Order: sequence, then structure tokens, then C-alpha cells
Amino acid sequence: MTKRGTGKGKNNFIVKKAQRFLGSICLIAVLASLFYTEGRATESTRQQLEEAKKVRDQSRSELEDTKDDIAEMNEEKSTLQGQLNNLNSQLSEVSDNLENIEEQIDDKQTEIENTMVELEAARSMEAEQYSSMKKRIQFMYEKQNVVLIANLLESGSIADFLNRSNYFEQLAAYDRRMLSEYMETRRLIEAKEDALKEEKEQLEDFRVKEQAEQSRVAGLVSQTSGSIKQYSNDISDAESKARELEDKIKAQEADIKKLEAKLAEEIRLSKLARASTWRNISEVTFAEGDRTLLANLIYCEAGAEPYEGKVAVGAVVINRVLSSVYPDTVVGVIYQNRQFSPVASGRLAIALANDKATAACYQAADEAMKGYSNVGNCVYFRTPVPGLSGINIGGHVFY
Repeated sequence: MTKRGTGKGKNNFIVKKAQRFLGSICLIAVLASLFYTEGRATESTRQQLEEAKKVRDQSRSELEDTKDDIAEMNEEKSTLQGQLNNLNSQLSEVSDNLENIEEQIDDKQTEIENTMVELEAARSMEAEQYSSMKKRIQFMYEKQNVVLIANLLESGSIADFLNRSNYFEQLAAYDRRMLSEYMETRRLIEAKEDALKEEKEQLEDFRVKEQAEQSRVAGLVSQTSGSIKQYSNDISDAESKARELEDKIKAQEADIKKLEAKLAEEIRLSKLARASTWRNISEVTFAEGDRTLLANLIYCEAGAEPYEGKVAVGAVVINRVLSSVYPDTVVGVIYQNRQFSPVASGRLAIALANDKATAACYQAADEAMKGYSNVGNCVYFRTPVPGLSGINIGGHVFY
């Protein structure tokens, strides 16, 4: 009896030792799987972080290019402003010249009017003189014999007669000289009038040319002003773009900080998971309502997914319940801060209020609560993103 008892005791000892050994192996496998899964999650966040930094750097590069464009446009605007100032100076100078020319024209017009008055007076005097001279000459030629006889009769001597004849000759010569002088005066006045008219026409032409120059400069001013306005608008647009890029970079920096914080948290959770233990499903006591809660979460997260996807979502929740890193109840896991989007959006509350979960969702919840997992020890899932690898089921990747 004693030997049999001893043999049975040895067998029990061996069985227990084997169980402990197998348990250790299982624990190591679980921890290794958890480490691998969380390591993949951490790597995914790291990839997202690197991608976010690349996007941020691209925005910075674009901002620098925009600032360079602004600097170039400001330089061009300054050049145009200098040209505009020069054109304004030219326009002012042209205006001054035009004013002087108009004054000269006014002076010339006044001078011409005075000359014309003088000319009319000279012509009137010339007419009077010509009439007087004509009468005297006519009288002299018509009455020449009578005058000569009277002169001879009245002369006391031959010498007196000759003196009287010489006087008449002097009068005639004087008349001829005065006529010649007035005729020359008329020609000079007429020549002066023609010269003044010509000069007036030249001044008028010059004024037209100056006005044309003024219009040309004014056109250049308008064109340059338009260019400056366009550059100002372009600079304003570029500055607005730069401000938008700066705001965008700030937002990207904030996202990077969030991703860095998320990565740090996942690394912390990964380290905790490696140092922690996992419970067996038999050690979990489910509360009343856990089945309904889990089934409705599955409905919200995977209602349109295939059945395997529904089971996978339920398995993620139960995996977290089993891990010491997360809350140890279904309620605690599902309502943990910022873990499941239907909780934050209110969709889960609406689904629970109307018990929207389908029979397939309840069946998937039952399988998960029995300890079945088709995603191993994955504790995360989401829609696929570049750089994230894991177990793909339907429209989700589990990691």
C-alpha cells in the first residue's frame, strides 16, 4: 500500500511539475506574443510620427519658399516704387515746363495784339500821309505852270525865283522820303506779325508735344501703379498663404507632440505588459450586462464587417480584460478614456438604448467571453493606414 501510495504521489508530483512547466511555457508565449503585438503597435506609432515629421518639414520648406517669394516681390515692388517716384518727378517737371510755355504763349499773344494795334495805327497814319502827299503832288503837277508863273511874277529877282523852285523840290523829296519810310515801316510790321504768328504756331506745337509727353508719362505712371498694385495683391496673398502655413505647421507640431506622447505611452504600456501577467479566462467574472455591452460595441465597431471581424473586435476587448495593463472588467475596458470612438461619439449609448446588436454580434461576444481569439493577443485595431501591419480582417487591421 505504501509503495503504491508512494508511486501515486510521485506521479502526482510529476504531473504538477509538468503542469507548472507547461504553464510557464504558456506564460512565456503569452508575454512574447504581447511584446510582439505591442512592439508592432509602437512601431506603427513611430512610423506615423516619422511621417508627421516629414509632412511638417515639407510645410516648413514650402513656408521658406513662400517667404523667399515675398522677399523677391517686395524687392520688385520697391524697384517699381522707385520708378514711379522718378516718373512722378518727370511728370512734375513736364507740368512746370508746360506752365512756362503757356505763360510765354500768353505773352506772345499780348505782344501780337499790341503789334497789331501799332500796325493799324501805322496804316492809318500811312493812309493820311499818302493822301496828303497825293494831294500835294497832284496840286503841284496840275498847277505847276500857274505856280511857276506866280513864282516868277512874285520873284523879285532870278535868285529869288531859283530859291523858290528849290523849296518845292525839297518838299517833293521830303514827301517821297516819308512815303518810303512809312512803306518800310509797314513791311517791317507785317514781317514782325508773320514772325510772331509763326512763333505762336511753334509754341502751340511745342505745347501739344509737351501735352503728349505728359500723357505718356502719366500712362507710365498708371501702368507702374497698376504693377505695384498687382505686386501688393500678390504679396498680400503670399503673406496670407505664409500665415496659413505657419498655422498649419503649428497644428502639425501639435499633432507631432500628440503622436510623441502616444508613442511614449505605448512604449510605457509595452514595458508594463512585458513585466506583467495575464489572467486566464476562467479567472474572469463577468457582470450582468457585460454581454449586451460587448455585443453592442461589436455592432458599433464591426456591424458591417464579416463575422470573423466581429469576433476579432470582441477578442480585443477580452484580451485587455485579461491583461494587467488594462482595466480588469468589460465596462472598465470599453469606457477607458479615448479608447473606443463609439463611446466618445455617443453611438454606443444610442445602440445600447435600442439594443441594436444583431444575433451575429451576440454570438461573437459569446465566443470572445469564452476566451476564443482569432487575433492572438492583439489589444488594438483600426482601419488600415500606411506603415501599419498586423492581422487584416475585413476593413480592420488588428495589432
